Amino acid sequence: MDRSTAILDACVLYPAPLRDLLLNLGANGLFIPKWSEIIQSEWTKNLLDNRPDLSSDKLQRTVDLMNTAFPDANVEGFEDLVQGLKLPDPGDHHVLAAAIRCKADVIVTSNLQDFPVDYLTGFDLEALHPDSFICNLIDQDPEACLKALNEQAGRLRNPPQTVLDVLGHLEKNGLEEAVRRYRALLR
Repeated sequence: MDRSTAILDACVLYPAPLRDLLLNLGANGLFIPKWSEIIQSEWTKNLLDNRPDLSSDKLQRTVDLMNTAFPDANVEGFEDLVQGLKLPDPGDHHVLAAAIRCKADVIVTSNLQDFPVDYLTGFDLEALHPDSFICNLIDQDPEACLKALNEQAGRLRNPPQTVLDVLGHLEKNGLEEAVRRYRALLR
């Protein structure tokens, strides 16, 4: 199976259940996850702004663990591409520039309107909602996707969660079709 390379936008790294599933899917060899320091800073800053109960040290630990688990994930040297890009939200230019630099196949984002299909086609890229992206992975290798989900549930200790608990959280994070497919695999 040919693994795609995917830039994970800050909005899909922000919610812990979604971030954990994407990273578990990547760790199980279903795709090659990529991000940049800017993307990491963006999701951690937004999370700290919205969750004052979290500490920056704890989130930095998460970032460090991500970078350790995926030592080639952090894209660098894309800054020179940012100026020449034209997206509806200039704040997303760095995401597209990183995707171009690492020759990604897809940008996984909840903000599809910020990455117009026609424009991305010129870079041989597509943007996919995480629900569609994960559905594609389930279609390609349902057993590996189920393994990733089970591993995610198995690591949750505070509080402990079942696979069904995790699926409930993922559904709340907009993964409606992927959750339906996962539930079908559990039968």
